[in-house]
Amino acid sequence: MARVDVIMPQMGESIAEGTVSRWLKRVGDPVKRDEAILEISTDKVDAEIPSPTAGVLAEIKVEEGTTVAVQTVVAVIDTEGAAAPGGAPASPAPVPSSPVEGGRRTEEAAAAPAAPKPAAAPPASPPPAAPVATESDTAEDRLRRRSTPLVRKIAEEHGVDVAAVPGTGHAGRVTKKDILSFIEQGVPQPAAAAPAAAAPAPRPAAAGGGEVSHPAVEAWPGDEVVAMSRIRKLTADHMVLSRRTSAHVTSYYEVDYTRIARIRATIKQQYQERGANPTYLTFIIKVIADNLRRHRVVNAAVSGDSIIYRGAINIGVAVALDWGLIVPVLKRADELSLIGIAKKVADLAERARSKRLSPDEVQQGTFTITNPGVFGSLAGAPIISQPQVAILGIGSIEKRPKVMTLEDGQDVIAIRTMGLLTLSYDHRIVDGADADRFMADVKRDLENFAEGAV
Repeated sequence: MARVDVIMPQMGESIAEGTVSRWLKRVGDPVKRDEAILEISTDKVDAEIPSPTAGVLAEIKVEEGTTVAVQTVVAVIDTEGAAAPGGAPASPAPVPSSPVEGGRRTEEAAAAPAAPKPAAAPPASPPPAAPVATESDTAEDRLRRRSTPLVRKIAEEHGVDVAAVPGTGHAGRVTKKDILSFIEQGVPQPAAAAPAAAAPAPRPAAAGGGEVSHPAVEAWPGDEVVAMSRIRKLTADHMVLSRRTSAHVTSYYEVDYTRIARIRATIKQQYQERGANPTYLTFIIKVIADNLRRHRVVNAAVSGDSIIYRGAINIGVAVALDWGLIVPVLKRADELSLIGIAKKVADLAERARSKRLSPDEVQQGTFTITNPGVFGSLAGAPIISQPQVAILGIGSIEKRPKVMTLEDGQDVIAIRTMGLLTLSYDHRIVDGADADRFMADVKRDLENFAEGAV
């Protein structure tokens, strides 16, 4: 009998683990090569994982809701079972009644994590394993611990907790230079023996001050208690972390979209014939991208006591899903034409909803746009996506009465297509004058959008 392992894939360079959100097949079900057999969720993206071969799903090693390291064997496929006569008939896996249920973690799953797949040729002196992630760990904590084997070996030899070492690498990861510098400064050696178990060392404070915790609340009779999905837990942690990290201030600007409404009506059929839809969001992204180049501080990040002025203009666009929120990123948005932006936004949104985004497509954003106006929201004050320093909220766009002054000085009431834009920004480096100059230019360019730019 030939058996093939299904492993937890590494969905990006910085991804250290993944959670089995939902099994799409049951044990005994036939599977085809490249047919989706399970859904996983990582810190960056949700995805369907295809079968590496045709056969029968012989064993499920990791239950729904369990988080394991990349390269862990999560299932086994019998490649000869598909040809065996009288095999068990396929029965589709039940679909949870809500997206949240797919990410529910059971007590059995928590108690029996799958063992990692052994390496083909282990070294003579294997490096110490990274600490095991816990349910309360944030994404930042897990990424910090994903240091190199050399760093972990040095830390073990000197009795150092890697999590306690300030890291200067990507996302705070600890480098060899960091661990050696930490040791040279003098590290207290652990006692040879202790009469009683020592209290665990506190987790390092998250950026912005303190561990992200969510207090427990008593459930009342008649309440329904549902475990958060992984994407919901990550969103909760990131939002609390962002509020602690950035000094949030929000500016509100009213924009007259009447000119853009006329342009849209003129080009709509032409764009649709080319597979694109010129939405208001398309025009806004175009104007934002053009202005971020002129207002560099809005396209920046804070790193300790330094400011990083990003060379790339990568605009994230929030997409609301039934099971949470995800932010695909338009890379080099300032280099895209209007129709290019329209096509790219539609493609990213469609693949976000069908869980076909790659981790690279939700990383390295430098500025974010969220569009609650599609649900009728007049305006809002969105929370900044770390480590960015600004986020734009788009309010509902609709026809409203507006007082206008004619060329002869006479005031009239006219019907105009209006909407509110809100900019939340990090007051640590973006002053009110910086934000308002940026928004004033955005408002001007939207209200006087050049027809030649379409």
